[in-house]
Amino acid sequence: MRALVTGGAGFIGTNLIKRLLKDGHEVTSFDNYSTGYKENEQDGCHYIHAGVQDIKFWGRRLEKQDKIPDIIFHMAALPRIGPSFKNPKEVMETNVMGTLNVLEYARKNDIPVIYGGSSSFHGGVYKNPYTFSKWQGEELCKMYSDIFDVSTSICRFYNVYGDYMQNEGEYRTVLSIFLEQYRGDNTFTITGDGTQKRDFTHVDDVVEGMIRVMRAMHGEVDMRYSGEIFEFGRGRNYSIKEVVKMFPSPRWTFIPEIPGEVKETLCNDERTKEILGWKPKVNLNEWLEKQL
Repeated sequence: MRALVTGGAGFIGTNLIKRLLKDGHEVTSFDNYSTGYKENEQDGCHYIHAGVQDIKFWGRRLEKQDKIPDIIFHMAALPRIGPSFKNPKEVMETNVMGTLNVLEYARKNDIPVIYGGSSSFHGGVYKNPYTFSKWQGEELCKMYSDIFDVSTSICRFYNVYGDYMQNEGEYRTVLSIFLEQYRGDNTFTITGDGTQKRDFTHVDDVVEGMIRVMRAMHGEVDMRYSGEIFEFGRGRNYSIKEVVKMFPSPRWTFIPEIPGEVKETLCNDERTKEILGWKPKVNLNEWLEKQL
């Protein structure tokens, strides 16, 4: 199968491409490298330096090379809640208009789309620009399915961690920050009071879920994909304080909470498991032990 991954040099996109290549698929990546890295590029994948705003450019390039995909994984986005307060316009242009561009390309070429959503939806779509933008992407998927019959699936991710996590800049995850602070023998910085809970899900489990969605959209499950929502979370959450205590002899200090963040994330969705037969396997504490 021929797959296109937007944001293919980023964290989740890189892990997804590794799996697609391992499974024998032909893969093309589009990424503008605003949050992705050249060193994440995988042998065997065709990388094109372009963003989701450049649809006319990369659409013509795919057609010229006779590489129109059989499936699009739309992973490209400006992530994280905190930074979205600083640049809401850029977040909307990338996450909303970029998604519109991808769906329009899919409509013209009759290509199914798997959209990388966010579990922050459950905390309220108006709490921050990032969550609002990702929710708008979901609504676009549903609209394009209902009006234009584009086959779409929405994959909501819960606090993903693992290989290729961003290790610098403002888009880092809390686990990336904690690992850096531990290795540098620094004090852990806990936002707010540390009682906020997160459902941490390993990227391998998330990728496995998306592969199952891809297979289902190509006939393994008898259902219509019209903005179908699949939630990929471990089903167990930890407070930030509990995560810090997983490290040996931790010392910590408290810093101001991040505006717009929710108090708790927890995936209790059973429908995804029932439909796809998906089950997360990686435990956070066991993974952390291997990193220390």
